[in-house]
Amino acid sequence: MTVTLADVAARAGVSAATVSRVLNGNYPVATATRSRVLRAVEELEYVVNGPASSLAAASSDLVGVLVNDIADPFFGIIAGAVQDTLGPVTSVPAQGRKLAVICNTGGSPERELTYLTLLQRQRAAAVVLTGSSTDDPGHRAALAARLQRLAAGGVRVVLCGRPLPVDESGAGEPAADGCGTAAEGAREPGAEGRPAAGGTLTAGPRVVTVPLDNEGGARALTGHLLALGHRRIGYLAGPDHRSTTRHRLAGHRAALAAAGLPPTPDHLLLHGTFHRDSGYAGALRLLEADPGLTAIAAANDTVALGVCAALRDRGLRVPQDVSVTGFDDLPFAADVAPGLTTVRLPLRETGQAAGRVALGTEVPEDGVVPPDPARLVARDSTAPPRG
Repeated sequence: MTVTLADVAARAGVSAATVSRVLNGNYPVATATRSRVLRAVEELEYVVNGPASSLAAASSDLVGVLVNDIADPFFGIIAGAVQDTLGPVTSVPAQGRKLAVICNTGGSPERELTYLTLLQRQRAAAVVLTGSSTDDPGHRAALAARLQRLAAGGVRVVLCGRPLPVDESGAGEPAADGCGTAAEGAREPGAEGRPAAGGTLTAGPRVVTVPLDNEGGARALTGHLLALGHRRIGYLAGPDHRSTTRHRLAGHRAALAAAGLPPTPDHLLLHGTFHRDSGYAGALRLLEADPGLTAIAAANDTVALGVCAALRDRGLRVPQDVSVTGFDDLPFAADVAPGLTTVRLPLRETGQAAGRVALGTEVPEDGVVPPDPARLVARDSTAPPRG
């Protein structure tokens, strides 16, 4: 039975007019009331523009691309590749150009869900979610349910550079970040618009993943430092609640274990953001904790720039005094002085694959688009330790 506006109002304990105001955003509503209404919408799986099953028959040419930070080249490269893939007109009219709309979430889980609701109202043909996801169990369950409803309505959902959202048990989460889609495919009768059991989005014909090998790349990067002879390595990780941070840290630890070394001690492992300022402040803290460290592995290339600036301000040379590594191989990594040792992720290729899946031209039956591997790029910012 179709859920109505009145059903949502009854669940939230407000009037239908209040529900309408919250959903339309055209009138101020108290924060507590708004939260109650949105919770009722989520619990009842209310679809603003009619039943979810109608979306497939009335989808638009719009594709929403959700990014954490459009100013970050990591997301800009992926989003640009998605848009380039969607844009050209092909020889098959049904596979012609789509309009990509970039949605900047700022890394906010709440904004992510809000954008998905807005895109569902616009009957988007596809949505592409890029970058790492939060490890908060509540958000993962809510996101899985939201994406499952979109998929059931015929919307292609592409998860690019992040794992599949799962329920609170964590069952079924892949070991590495990935790109996925909920595309066309058969469903059991009566399942349209309902999330899978436990709020878990599973891989298959309707959910396709294209992993980014964050763990393998980090393992190779730390292995490079160890091969040079470094043993006192400081590690600046990203936010501790993000999937990309977890996977890169797992690769770092795996390289240490493979070399028979203990894990990085707590005082040499710091969490921060993926921004330059975090690298600058983090490097100073690491030097204070261990003035004799010989290498710093940064969460990404942007953080590594902050690390290098902090070392210069302390009168230390890169790599003669301290080696520095980044991650991602963004365009500036080869041009800074010294050139930055990093891991090259196939960002453009991943975005192109996401675009093809969103367009419906590539939907593998096993649910996986094989990714290009991460590749170590050794430049002048790393060298054997002094002495």
